[in-house]
Amino acid sequence: MFKLKGTFTALITPMKQNGDVDFEGFREHIKNQFKAGIDGLVPLGTTSETPTLDEEEERKMLEIIFSERDAHKNASGNYVPIVVGAGSNNTRDAVRYAQRAKEAGADAILVVTPYYNKPSQAGILKHFEAVCAVGVPVIVYNIQGRTGVNIATETLEKIAELPNVIGVKEASGNVQQMMDVIAKIKLRKPEFSVMSGDDSLTLPLLALGGDGIISVVSNLAPEQMKAMVDSALRGDFSAAKEMHYKLLPTFRASMIEGNPSSIKCAMNLKGLPAGTVRAPLSEVSEGGKEFIKAALQESGI
Repeated sequence: MFKLKGTFTALITPMKQNGDVDFEGFREHIKNQFKAGIDGLVPLGTTSETPTLDEEEERKMLEIIFSERDAHKNASGNYVPIVVGAGSNNTRDAVRYAQRAKEAGADAILVVTPYYNKPSQAGILKHFEAVCAVGVPVIVYNIQGRTGVNIATETLEKIAELPNVIGVKEASGNVQQMMDVIAKIKLRKPEFSVMSGDDSLTLPLLALGGDGIISVVSNLAPEQMKAMVDSALRGDFSAAKEMHYKLLPTFRASMIEGNPSSIKCAMNLKGLPAGTVRAPLSEVSEGGKEFIKAALQESGI
């Protein structure tokens, strides 16, 4: 199993003005990411608007990303890893999505805490036991703001002992919890990766011993995000801090009116393939658009 490290992009799904998936725009976006030297790609997560995609659209997107991955190698001559979103609030569906990702050739899957159901900690553990049985590397996605329930560090310790679990995407926004995860799991199991799920908390997490970011902003600025993360990973925190504060206005702007509406707006302003969003999401307001435009200018993007 590979070590999850660096800058991974939580991919948007480009869409046409009528709301159809722009598959050629998606292909172009992937090529742009490879050209920028991104460390990994994460399709079919929250930022991909997966709740509004049907399974045929998801199948076509997986087909495109793996065909492009096979045609591109990174500077070391290796394929860029693909981490496929496989979350559901139905454990049977999560298992099915995990199997689909495995058959497609995924290097790992990203599995969010079951949402809406608000399971107990015991229920969360059973959910991940079922998904891990598929036999593909698993990254746990902890984001209480979207799921309604936090994975307690004590529960994550048990999940980390399951076969195939390689790390966690920490999007709780709780720095104390992140430190606990590093202290109680990563320091004991160095192969366990702790990835930020918030662009603005990437540098603090790296300074505490984290491994990288599954990023929204790298849809727009992959080179800048990778440069910041790489600087921190090699211990050059002076350079990383300078880049962090340069990007900070864009970090804020990327969530000003929700994800992925805001990042798609920013990408459209820069002429990148993004397009519209599907209901129940809505387009960014004119005021929000002006805020994003000013943030991009301040960040030099």
